[in-house]
Amino acid sequence: MEYIQSKKYDFEDVNGMTLKQLNQHYKLYEGYVNKVNEIWTILNENKLYENPNPTLSDTRSLMLGQSYAVDGVKLHELYFSNLGGGNNMPYGDILNEIQKKYGSYEFFKERFKNIGLSMRGWVVLSIDPLDNNLHIYGLDAHDVGTVLMSYPLLVMDVYEHAYMIDFGIDRKKYIDVFIENINWDIVNERLSNYKKTNRDFPRKYRCISDKINIKKTYGWANYCKD
Repeated sequence: MEYIQSKKYDFEDVNGMTLKQLNQHYKLYEGYVNKVNEIWTILNENKLYENPNPTLSDTRSLMLGQSYAVDGVKLHELYFSNLGGGNNMPYGDILNEIQKKYGSYEFFKERFKNIGLSMRGWVVLSIDPLDNNLHIYGLDAHDVGTVLMSYPLLVMDVYEHAYMIDFGIDRKKYIDVFIENINWDIVNERLSNYKKTNRDFPRKYRCISDKINIKKTYGWANYCKD
């Protein structure tokens, strides 16, 4: 199998966090990369994994470990990519989308912060093809609260390991510093990529709903309308 590799990040432009904090956090991310490779190596052995059981079994352990480690890799890569450098003030399409959904950037920022103080793992600002709108999702762990097919635009880690060295238990101060370091160039780039690749997503869903008459079964199918 082809092993995945840890990506490299430049933390020199991150203000208000020490390199010790950031480098220790990065080492944790490297550990998830190593575990993904370890788990996928085991799974690629094509064993049958006998005695499957939903309480305790080798297969159950591997499946839980796989989702946790893979999400851990992806979330940390999104987090490190949108942290530091670039333009640290919101602008352009993402600011327009925020204002359209939340009324103002200030309101969005307070809601984002409050969700960060309420969750145990992650806060993810996504645009969801269900309604082509922004949503803030809170995760209690890498694989607890994850929303499938929702496109992540901005990711914040609120696990204690993300801030404990620099801020102790003062998560609020850490969140303030994180927001000051958001790379809005990256967030706009992600939004642009979503719009390029998902322009016709609702239309595709409408075609499916026409075939199976999903609208009569699920009220949310109304989003398929132009």
